[in-house]
Amino acid sequence: MGPLAIFFVFLLSLSRAKASSNIGVNYGQLGNNLPSPYRSIELLTTMNAGPVKLYDSNPEILSLLSTTKLQVSIMIQNQEISGIAANQSIADEWVRNNILPYYPVTKIRYLLVGNEVLSYNSEQGHQMWHDLVPAMKNIKRSFKAQNIHGIKIGTPLAMDVLQSTFPPSSGMFRSDIIDTVIAPMLEFLDRTKSFFFIDVYPYFPWSQDPGNISLDFAMFRGTSTVRDPGSGLIYTNLLDQMLDSLIFAMSKLGYSNIQLVIAETGWPNSGDIEEHGANIFNAATYNRNLINRMTAKPPLGTPARPGVVIPTFIFSVFNENQKTGPGTERHWGLLHLDGTPIYEIDLTGKTPLTDFASLPEPNNNVPYKGKVWCVATKDANQMELQATLSYACNQGDVNCDPLEPGKECYAPVSIADHASYVFSSYWAKSRSEGGTCYFNGLAEQTTKDPSGFFTILSASPHHFIFI
Repeated sequence: MGPLAIFFVFLLSLSRAKASSNIGVNYGQLGNNLPSPYRSIELLTTMNAGPVKLYDSNPEILSLLSTTKLQVSIMIQNQEISGIAANQSIADEWVRNNILPYYPVTKIRYLLVGNEVLSYNSEQGHQMWHDLVPAMKNIKRSFKAQNIHGIKIGTPLAMDVLQSTFPPSSGMFRSDIIDTVIAPMLEFLDRTKSFFFIDVYPYFPWSQDPGNISLDFAMFRGTSTVRDPGSGLIYTNLLDQMLDSLIFAMSKLGYSNIQLVIAETGWPNSGDIEEHGANIFNAATYNRNLINRMTAKPPLGTPARPGVVIPTFIFSVFNENQKTGPGTERHWGLLHLDGTPIYEIDLTGKTPLTDFASLPEPNNNVPYKGKVWCVATKDANQMELQATLSYACNQGDVNCDPLEPGKECYAPVSIADHASYVFSSYWAKSRSEGGTCYFNGLAEQTTKDPSGFFTILSASPHHFIFI
């Protein structure tokens, strides 16, 4: 490589670092109470956000972004992948409808094909695995045919694409995808000089094994270090370990230079009673330390790739109340719905950590060992409760005989009490298989023993509603 080429690479690295100097944010919209797109983009601008990552190609948002300097990542929906993979004309049409009306005025920087596609282990999911890389290639052909430049094509994957992550040097992709999906995907990313987009959440491995993983280590404030016996590298935090396990896995397939983008990371600001560590103090600590680390100059990188910029998107702008699953799924936001911060944050990384106001110490950093009940929320819609109650009883998922007139759980006669019986009974049966106390937002956990029929129910050998 001659001096001119080396100088060009140096300039390119500088421009990439500059473009990624502010932390990006994920703008999800799975909520029925979120601010309008116009107001949301105002807030993103006020927050000095870096790139904005969408989970679709929302035309209103893309039009609004055209009046800002914000860069944006858009997404092809999972259900669109197979059609795009099978037919070049469908790929061309997608690009015409979702990119050309906005490009280049709206600063589209990434087009992501699907979301965590390789985490879907079903017949339809396996078809998406097969179609993922062909869809990426067809989109790339559309870009070339329509003279679109400067938009990188990728796909965000979860850490479950790895079958081994610890120690990091043992990192290896799952055997069911390594040859059929991962190898051709890495070849595409390498050839197009794109990025490996990874969703990486230290909260999850820590919360699943708090006895062996220090909370301080997960939140970048540990004083201890961990040595990888395979590589000899020294680790001071869990995120670096997780990222390097992916870097080692790629290197074993011959791809040691594909740059990483953290497509999602963050820490939940609240959650269910049993979800220890999900609180505002920890969320603020993790995200502030993350920003401080990822905006450091010169870049810190990871032990396996020191000094390398890692573009990063925090999840997410708002708490999204229509996301299903455990309570943490609905509590990753940085802002309240009125636009005020849930906790102080500076996405530029310029505010010293000591300048942020102190927060109350959390009281749920250890696993909860008491009893928990699943009951109807106080503000649950009565018609929706009745519909859910009728559906569950008619489907036979729950034995509703005790709710019949004259039976032991009939009184008190209220939809909320009867729904609480159904929620608790169903949750007791399904929670060991991943069932949650949510029921489309109609239910919540409580540590207070509900009166009345719950006392009778808990004594029954057929229904266990508490732990």
